[in-house]
Parts: sequence; C-alpha cells; structure tokens
Amino acid sequence: MGEAWLSIIGLGEDGPAGLSSTSRAALAGAELVFGAPRHLALAQAGDRGRDWPVPFDLAPLLACRGRRVAMLVSGDPFWFGAGGSVAAHLSPSEWQSFPVAGTFSLVAARLGWRLEDTLCLGLHAAPFARLRPLLARGTRAICTLRDGAAVAELAAWLAANGFAEARITVCEALGGPRERLRPGAGWPDIAAPVAVALDGADLPRGAGLPRASALPDDMFRHDGQITKRPVRALTLSALAPRPGEVLWDIGGGSGSISVEWALAGGRAFAVEARAERAANIRANAEGFGLSHRITVVEGRAPDALAALPPPDATFIGGGGSAALHDTLWGLLPPGTRLVANGVTLETEALLASLHAAHGGSLMRIDLAEAAPLGGFRGWQAARPVVQWSVTR
Repeated sequence: MGEAWLSIIGLGEDGPAGLSSTSRAALAGAELVFGAPRHLALAQAGDRGRDWPVPFDLAPLLACRGRRVAMLVSGDPFWFGAGGSVAAHLSPSEWQSFPVAGTFSLVAARLGWRLEDTLCLGLHAAPFARLRPLLARGTRAICTLRDGAAVAELAAWLAANGFAEARITVCEALGGPRERLRPGAGWPDIAAPVAVALDGADLPRGAGLPRASALPDDMFRHDGQITKRPVRALTLSALAPRPGEVLWDIGGGSGSISVEWALAGGRAFAVEARAERAANIRANAEGFGLSHRITVVEGRAPDALAALPPPDATFIGGGGSAALHDTLWGLLPPGTRLVANGVTLETEALLASLHAAHGGSLMRIDLAEAAPLGGFRGWQAARPVVQWSVTR
C-alpha cells in the first residue's frame, strides 16, 4: 500500500488552532488545498487554495490524484460531510481522514443532550419534510441549515405541520470566536454556519406520525384509488418491510404502500401507468419527506420493471393478470416476497389458481363499518378483498 495522497481534514470555526499536530502537518505539507471559501480563509491556504466548483463537483480534486492534496470540510468529514462522497471514488490506501468535533457534537455538548438519543439531520441540503416522519412529543433533533434565513423558513414549516410548540435554539458558528446560542427563531441577524436544536418536550399528545402500519387514508392525496387502511395493515404485514430492502409497488395508485414501506426504512419503486396518479404518488412522497426513498416509474409492468434493481418484496395492488404473474414468477429472485390483492371475481379466480400452483397463503378479507340506517345504525360491508401472499 502506497502513501495516501489525499488528506481529508475536518476544520472547525477555530481554524488551525483546533487541529491536532498530525492534521496541521498534513495541511502544511499539501501542494493544493480544496475547500469552501470560508474554510480556505480559516486555514490561510493562500495560493494553494482551490474553491469547490458550484454546483459541487469532485472532478477537479480527483484530477489531482498522485499529488499531495488536502480537502477541508466542516467538523467530521463522514457525518453529513463530503468525506463519504470522495472516499467512494478512491481505494482505502489513497486517503486519510482527520476529523474534529462536528456541529452535532458541539450542539449536544452545549445543551447537555445525549447525542445517541438525538436525531441528527442535514437540512442544509434536504427538504424540511424529512422531519415529518421523525418528530414527535419528547423527541430532540439537531439540524444543520443552509443559512440564517432558513431558520425562519423552518419555523414556518414547523408551525404549518403541527409542530409549532417545538422549542428552537439557534446555534451559530459553534467552536469559534463568533459562537452564539439563542432561543427562538425570530432573530434578524443570524450568522452562518448555523444549526438549530429542536426540543419536542412541549409538543401536544398525538403530534407526529404514528409508527404502527396503516396511516389514516385522509393523510394521503388520492383519487379513490388507495389501499384502504385495514387492508393496508394486512398487506404491509404480509410484505414484512425491513430497513434497506427494495419494494416493487406495481399499480402504485396513491403510493400509500410505498410510503409506509419507506417509513419502515426501505426503498420503493412505485410503477404507475396513469400520469395523474403518478403525480399523486410524487406529492405523497414529498409530503411525507420520503422523496429520497420513493422512485415513481411511469409505465406498465412488466415492461417498466426492466431497469429496476431486484426487489426484496413485490406488491400488485390490482391483483394483476395471468401474463404479468407468469412474467414475474420467472423474473423475481428466489426469496422475494410477493403479495397481490384483488376485488373482482376474475382476479379472485386467478389468485386461487396461483395459490394452487405455487402455495403460499390465500386470505379473503371481509370488512364492515357501522353506518346510519334510518334512525339507527347498521353494518355497511366493503367489497371483499382476496389476498395471495407467497415467497418466490
């Protein structure tokens, strides 16, 4: 293994004074120093300094492979930093890293919060909606933000989404001479770099999303084409989502199955032929802060499946056709969990024949809900749903 040519150096607001001797030596020995203008000024890089391109691009740095190069980032390079991005392009022998305490560690240290019990989010480059699946009464979060103006924007988002009572602490330029912590979001002179600490101790009961499967139907944008809440609960139980797994949601409709799969930590590919329903799926993914976990594929299965990564589970909302099931059975990797729901007699017959051929579980779901009946109440039955679930 040769000597590393790239030094990834975490830098705080105190500049080189806060670096270890090994970090300072790596910085001093670099021919070129890449970083944001603020970092280059703190490190007094002078003529060696190279600003990152806008938009951010690693190509100029990677073109210097073999020379002695330093890369300056904030705090811990691998905690919402650029360290992971550049390391993905290099072998382990090509780089070395020198982290310092990052924003999350500094905020927790100032407020006395246990970092392992605190949510940490990089909202400087992500939508505020990423908070929606996470915030609840009693939760704490530390969020990096783009600039001072984003603090008021975040406060407005919190108020609009049921989190107005969250306590906000604005944390500015931590670790350096400009450091400042102030409660509330209404400050006119907030300086970057900035983060906010959110404390949900005062949020009302019921704030945030419930974590059991099957959210209320009215939380989704839909045109009536939605797997209803009780059936969705049984469907998700059969799909058995796990963090990091991939779902093919064929005939996505509103995307409710994809949303709840992604809330469980997986990635979903919602395949939908109708443009207006694909738009609903995108709106629901964005509204739940899950657009990074849900990909909408406009088209019809099986043709639309060709470029997708192999799934761990597949859901067919309308039951599917015999031709689709024949194709899927040959396409799906062994061990894939397959769930299909149907409401028509024809689909029921198809799923019954597939159960006979491939085994698994075949279940008929009959539901009724109390509704007015004259001056009294009676049971109003929903259409029965037949569900076939099997492991390929």
